[in-house]
Amino acid sequence: MLLRINPTNPEGRKIAQAVGALKNGGVIIYPTDTVYALGCDINDGKAVDRICKLRDLDPRKAHLSLICRDISQVSDFTQQIDNQIFRLMKKHLPGPFTFVLNSNNQVPKMFKNRKRTIGIRIPDNNICMALVEELGHPILTASLKSDDEILEYFTDPADIYEDYKKLVDLVIDGGVGGNVPSTVVDCTGAEPAVIREGTGVLEV
Repeated sequence: MLLRINPTNPEGRKIAQAVGALKNGGVIIYPTDTVYALGCDINDGKAVDRICKLRDLDPRKAHLSLICRDISQVSDFTQQIDNQIFRLMKKHLPGPFTFVLNSNNQVPKMFKNRKRTIGIRIPDNNICMALVEELGHPILTASLKSDDEILEYFTDPADIYEDYKKLVDLVIDGGVGGNVPSTVVDCTGAEPAVIREGTGVLEV
């Protein structure tokens, strides 16, 4: 199903419909403040496995990320965040960044890679925030890559639906997406380090 949701003022009944798909173990495609992404309920191992297969990822090794509502929710899934990293995240979020942090025991087993880290995203996108708010906990997120030789990521929801309508349960049309992913910042070392340049410009 292709579901058009207003990106400025997401309709509550449509958000509830999308979250209903997540709660039923579904995989959805939705817009972020950077590129379109695959998403599912973090507590549904089968749905997580579906996303890993769609992206050809090994869940034991993949660098998986969560869409969180706010930094307070982030702390439920990570080890204690020191003041430097907290200030850095507060300065840049919501925004086009993925912060890699050390995970804690609350992270579902399917997420645990060998490095015991988790990517955290709080996108500046009303649809994302409405989905997480309605669901009540974070969503697994994985960027939706394209096989196109020119565009690395899908940008047109109609094209996404055409390619994925038989592979996912719902595609959200939130308008044309971007083609540059988030900036990834590794916060697990002595100092934060940008490990992928993306849309966001990190200001330390």
